[in-house]
Amino acid sequence: MDNRRKRKLTFLSIGLIFLLSGVEYAVILPTIWGYLQTLDAAPYFLGLALSAFSLSGLLSGPLFGQWSDRTGTTKKIILFANCFEIVGNFMYFMGFSKWLLLSSRLVAGIGTGAGSSIFGFLTVSTAPEDRATVFAAVMACRQAGLLIGPAFNIFLRLCDFHLGPFVVNKYTAPGLFMCLLWILLQLAVVFMYWDLPSPERGKAKEGLPSQCREEESEQGLVEEDTDEEKPLMGSQELAASYGSVVTANHTPAASDATSNHITPPSSPVPPDAHESSSPFKNFSISREFLREEVVVLLAAQFITLFNQTALETMVTPLTQKYFNYGELENSVMYCLCGVEVIAGFLFVRWLSRHVAERVVLAIGLTICNISGVWCLIFLANPLGGFPWQLTEFIIGVFLQVLGLPFVAVAQVSLFSKVTAEKTQGFSQGVRRSVGGLATILGPLWAGGLTDNMYIMMGVMMALLALLTMMLAFSYDRLLAPAAEEHEDESDNCG
Repeated sequence: MDNRRKRKLTFLSIGLIFLLSGVEYAVILPTIWGYLQTLDAAPYFLGLALSAFSLSGLLSGPLFGQWSDRTGTTKKIILFANCFEIVGNFMYFMGFSKWLLLSSRLVAGIGTGAGSSIFGFLTVSTAPEDRATVFAAVMACRQAGLLIGPAFNIFLRLCDFHLGPFVVNKYTAPGLFMCLLWILLQLAVVFMYWDLPSPERGKAKEGLPSQCREEESEQGLVEEDTDEEKPLMGSQELAASYGSVVTANHTPAASDATSNHITPPSSPVPPDAHESSSPFKNFSISREFLREEVVVLLAAQFITLFNQTALETMVTPLTQKYFNYGELENSVMYCLCGVEVIAGFLFVRWLSRHVAERVVLAIGLTICNISGVWCLIFLANPLGGFPWQLTEFIIGVFLQVLGLPFVAVAQVSLFSKVTAEKTQGFSQGVRRSVGGLATILGPLWAGGLTDNMYIMMGVMMALLALLTMMLAFSYDRLLAPAAEEHEDESDNCG
């Protein structure tokens, strides 16, 4: 099987992983509140159950990411992580007590940590100019799962039989269903996923001017060996900046001189020297993450997910209180939201080819601010009769869902460009952990303030205002410095 076919099957497997993560969320979220009520759980248990899933993902993400950075592989990490999804969903199906249900979400959440390894793989496997498009497609797969999930719930809610000592009903069936789907995914990953080498180096060489390629071909075998495993921004790594910060006094010629001085031709470095060295050599967490542009993107990740999960937690009790919605109505509502989000991701995929990611981020944040104001005015205390309340609710949900694709795609694409490529698994794990922290605090915040909507939504609006100011002050820094410096090096080389 040629590499092109393997590459297509590998990306198909990644799409299936994100598809199932969306399906799992969509089949469990509409019914988990009713499930907890059958187990005599207090209302705050809803926030605990939703947060437990994110907590374990928060802790496992950086670990899986660091694992993939050190080994350069992701397949075995995915297979290992999926085992937790299988076990966790079977525990959810058993459902003997509210504590077992809480533990099931904690175990299943560990499996989501593999997402950091996958995003790291996608970063090194795609060109920077194509990255936003690829990320939009992958995120759209998850949203497709969110769209399909409620459709599965329509027939899962009809289940009412016994399977040995276990009861299969509309509350336990989603756990058994997802357990079977994750088992099938294990087989798909085994036969359809390969840890392929990154094509980035070859593409970069083709993009250099002819004069640069000729000079590169005239270099000795020793220099080729020593540069074999270097990323494009190797000169930046010598300066310990990891290709993320452009240094004013840096020139390629000076870097080459330094490199030749460190490794003279008389002392050749073995070809596998760079392979055996750790990608975290000279790595500094403060230098990598405590930079203005990185802090802004991590803040965007946290605040948008905090607001999103808080509203998702609040929606089910709100629809039950004002509209008397049950599992079917909530499933249909999530299905319609899925259609909107997929359309949004497709639009963002097209838009990202024509405008910069920071423009997409600004558009999404503007929509989120409008949504926040609307929800604060109309959803905190719905006005009018049933038709007006329903209209206010629909508009608020529509605006909230509309802004999500813009912010999600822009911030993850920009983050992959302003952080080091060779430690991308760990960096993506940190980013997802920040998001995991938001998805823990969001449900807890909303679950404890269902009777104080003005306080809940007022804090959410204040966070959006803070993020807007951060974006405005740091807008000029939200670029891809590594790509820009690579272009400068090409010009200098020519």
